[in-house]
Amino acid sequence: MAAYNTVVVGTDGSESSMKAVERAGALAGETATLVIACAYFPNEGRDIGAMSDVLKEEAYQVHGSAPTEEILRTAKERAGAAGAKLIQQRPVKGAPVDALLQLVVDVKADLLVVGNKGLNTLSGRLLGSVPADAARKAAVDVLIVHTT
Repeated sequence: MAAYNTVVVGTDGSESSMKAVERAGALAGETATLVIACAYFPNEGRDIGAMSDVLKEEAYQVHGSAPTEEILRTAKERAGAAGAKLIQQRPVKGAPVDALLQLVVDVKADLLVVGNKGLNTLSGRLLGSVPADAARKAAVDVLIVHTT
């Protein structure tokens, strides 16, 4: 297997995504830089209540960056426990796939790690999912971690 210098992993705070963070941490180990990203939508005068009703368990994504900071803190702890030593945390504004792909370019990553959440669901097949869209659009290696 090729050695990776910079690994980007996305997390939304779910247990599934934290398993991907742990795998990325183990892969990064002591030599590669691990960049943990969490995408969020900033509060910009939106009707938060209405959006929360629609998004249900994903509603934290519309409540600004405060929950994102906690998610990143937890992810950093789990990545460190899995063996990562060089860890950066990045809250990124926007939709998860677009934000992750832009971050890959920005940090010159050579590996993107995502969990498989949504990959095998009907809505994921019809509407797309983060792992499927990331794998299709990324210009670097993508590791889809079996987390469910």
